Amino acid sequence: MSIITNCGTTFQSAPTIFANPDANQQSPRWNYRDAFSRNYGLISHDEQERLRNCRVAIPGMGGVGGLHLVTLARLGIGKFTIADPDVFESVNFNRQYGASVETIGRPKVEVMSEVARSINPEVEISVVNGKVDHSNADDFLSDCDILVDGIDLYAIEARRRVFKCAAANNIPGVTAGPMGFSTCWLTFTPNGMTFDQYFDINDDTSHGRKVIAFLMGLCPRMLPLRYMDRHQANPMSGSAPSVSAGCQLAAGVMASEVVKILLGRGPVKPAPHYQIFDAYLGKFASGKLRMGNRSPLQRIKRKWLEREWKKRFETLEI
Repeated sequence: MSIITNCGTTFQSAPTIFANPDANQQSPRWNYRDAFSRNYGLISHDEQERLRNCRVAIPGMGGVGGLHLVTLARLGIGKFTIADPDVFESVNFNRQYGASVETIGRPKVEVMSEVARSINPEVEISVVNGKVDHSNADDFLSDCDILVDGIDLYAIEARRRVFKCAAANNIPGVTAGPMGFSTCWLTFTPNGMTFDQYFDINDDTSHGRKVIAFLMGLCPRMLPLRYMDRHQANPMSGSAPSVSAGCQLAAGVMASEVVKILLGRGPVKPAPHYQIFDAYLGKFASGKLRMGNRSPLQRIKRKWLEREWKKRFETLEI
């Protein structure tokens, strides 16, 4: 058991804690106002101070999670709570910010917390070197102003739990994921449609159907299928085609949503609204699934993928 000193929370997942450097040891050449002064004109001085005092929770430091952290750190967000159970491997090199020859085998949270502090030496960052699940989700979100989803594509139960906890604690959440050379994003607000309602899943839904529901709900207009080999997606091995370009697009739209929410700028269109931008095709699509994944067309799409996956993955529970 370890203690996260920044927010006074005990986690049962035995996280590794990386303390913030002593402020007196920081370089005299660095100061917050200068570091983020180029934000002015897009963000006011008062708004920048508000961002400085906001805390963002990011479970997952992989393809999108690490880029989410870096993008928000460069916006001047001053506090983070991050989690990830994995270390960097060579298969991460094509898209993950912290992946390099020097970081192979190192915990992702350790590397990414160092990156965040190299951008802002004053940043307050609480680190969980483990998973976020039913046992610690409430503690993980403690004192946070917003949830930013960086959870692995196929880890649906962890994602369900953290969004449920966020809603229960009146914390908005944003999920922005890469899909080929595109990004798809959704925002969930405490008073809007819940994660389970939008994706049409519950405790009795099989794992395979949960994954399919998440894919189809996140990206109702599957633009990347025009150029993507969908057979490269394998829920059994936990792999899927993904490139850095899509991850960086996801981080950009996520940061824009976060700024609007934290600064109360609006307009924010929560689920069942969805948005998709495909840079490869040069196309943007948005819409509103009034019934979420329960809409007739969405049901047809889900059934189509269910049939395909049943043929390909005989042992997958669908």
